[in-house]
Amino acid sequence: MITGKTTLVAHLGFPTESFKAPMIYNPWFEKQGIDAVVVPMGVKPEDYPAAFAALFRLTNIRGALVTMPHKITTMGLVDEVTPTAKIAGACNAVLKRADGTLVGDQFDGAGFVRGVLRKGCTLEGARVLVSGSGGVGSAIAASLAAAGVAQIALFDAHTASAEALAGRLRAHYPALAVSTGSNDPAGFDLVVNATPLGMKEDDPLPFEVDRIAPSTFVGEVVMKSEYTPLLRAARDKGCAVQVGTDMLFEMIPAYLEFFGFGTATADALRAEAKISY
Repeated sequence: MITGKTTLVAHLGFPTESFKAPMIYNPWFEKQGIDAVVVPMGVKPEDYPAAFAALFRLTNIRGALVTMPHKITTMGLVDEVTPTAKIAGACNAVLKRADGTLVGDQFDGAGFVRGVLRKGCTLEGARVLVSGSGGVGSAIAASLAAAGVAQIALFDAHTASAEALAGRLRAHYPALAVSTGSNDPAGFDLVVNATPLGMKEDDPLPFEVDRIAPSTFVGEVVMKSEYTPLLRAARDKGCAVQVGTDMLFEMIPAYLEFFGFGTATADALRAEAKISY
């Protein structure tokens, strides 16, 4: 039940049709007796700066979850960003402090890494390919670097995005081998689709699946369906996989703490979630 005392958390992105967070947070809030609600809000890129500023003038808003295509733009709209967000070059969470100032943080990468580690994927010394150097891809690459991978290959349709991310990684992790320019998945221990490919029925696959070895772990960020065409093809080859919503479940405990709503385990959140595709 939404009341006049309900605390709002915006879920900002465009389009909103594939959003899964409200189906996780809101059942959890209800179960815990927390008077808060996550509300999807679709904002087109050209309207985003003005809409963002107006939204945070609301007196009953606690913060926002930020998703595609606004994670990078948000960096310039807040008063402060955490070191994690700086390395990623994007933020996916905004907290409105008591004094009205806004702080941006980044949890995509941490959620992805926690998920693959829980599935038994070894990251220390691993060779990794990340396709997509936008907000989520940058965050995942930063967290993989922090987890001790030995080599990261970056690919993006916009070469400048991949090169910029490579520069940030090299600056913070001088011992890390970083390359750009190829999305050939052959020879990697982990490959990650951090692009929107898979959101639409007629999208091409982000990798040549024939080049992926059965021993490769394949991760996905798209949540349009639980098993995207990429994950189905990888699973058919015998690969271990991680679905997009796993990253979401793993990062939500950090979000809850960030917003001041306590914490939870990923398993407890799954037990209450009402996700549909």
